[in-house]
Amino acid sequence: MEQVVVNGLYLGAQYALIALGLTLIFALMNVLNFAHGQMYVLGGFVTYTIYGQMKLPFVLALVCSGLTLAVVGAFCEKFLFRPVIRRSKRDESTMLLAAAIAFLLDAVILLLFGEKQRGVPKIINGVFLSDTIVMPYDRIVVGVVAIVMIATFVLYMQYSKTGRAMRALAQDRVAAQLMGVNVERYSMIGFALGAMLAGVVGGLLVTITGISSGIGGPISIKAFMMVMIGGAGVVGGAIAGGFILGMMESVGLTVLREFGDITYLVIFVCLMVFLSIRPNGLMGKPWG
Repeated sequence: MEQVVVNGLYLGAQYALIALGLTLIFALMNVLNFAHGQMYVLGGFVTYTIYGQMKLPFVLALVCSGLTLAVVGAFCEKFLFRPVIRRSKRDESTMLLAAAIAFLLDAVILLLFGEKQRGVPKIINGVFLSDTIVMPYDRIVVGVVAIVMIATFVLYMQYSKTGRAMRALAQDRVAAQLMGVNVERYSMIGFALGAMLAGVVGGLLVTITGISSGIGGPISIKAFMMVMIGGAGVVGGAIAGGFILGMMESVGLTVLREFGDITYLVIFVCLMVFLSIRPNGLMGKPWG
């Protein structure tokens, strides 16, 4: 049981970081970023290139992944989403744009890196062993880094001027604008921050699971599942959804493995039942 809990916490920390970026973008702009998984993949390939191929320090590669995706996110918000939101009266326009960006990033990643699975050397060797727990040291490091980043993000959103402005924007866009909040500036910062989180997680997990050009879609699906569990646009809900999904996956892979690969079948059934009871998630409010 201790092993299942530790694995669930490790997975949950990674998933919560992914969900935080997605829910932040939704809260600020009411945009479902279908390209979030592809941004994760791009971040993983940046780390693969700098750390795996150029042999530069892993920390530098991780920072470059975050900065690269922050620039990509800022570009997408300013030159793609902002004009569409300004000119279109239909929410479907941003959804179609996000889907188009996802397909574009898939094609660019495939063109640049090919379709093969890529991996990098372990950031630290060795395994932690106890009577009930077996955990590679690299997974411990990645899990700790993810938890520290989650805490840093929450503190940044709570106490920094930029974080307070983005929270005000998420609560009431019109009221925030009337109080002097630069809506366009903080929307761009929020989108860049959300994309940066996806890139950092991709950079972290390329050291554990590797990376390939075809996993962007499944990662986006997992991110949406976490947001639905916790509640769309709620930071605490994204964190809760990530840890809940991580724990469910850990328990499922342990308990259900004798029945075959049905873990996500069971998770999807549980999710449908849950949403039929709480359609807005644990902490969410009705959309719109």
